[in-house]
Amino acid sequence: MEEETKEENRKIRYLQFLVDLSILSIQKDDLLLKEALKRVEDVKMAACSLFPGKDETFELIYRPRFNRVIQERFGFP
Repeated sequence: MEEETKEENRKIRYLQFLVDLSILSIQKDDLLLKEALKRVEDVKMAACSLFPGKDETFELIYRPRFNRVIQERFGFP
């Protein structure tokens, strides 16, 4: 049980790292909108690989953050 909890926490930390890195990249790197959107989808694929069946969780927790950063960066709704 403790080992499962450690593994779950490791996956959560890794996903958070991916999200943070991707958000920073969208904010700072010289990306096109298409590239930024692809980065979001790549993170979603990684999240779904780490946590199968949790697509909706990604959409509820992380999609709004990504949408806000993309709006700020590219300047449209």
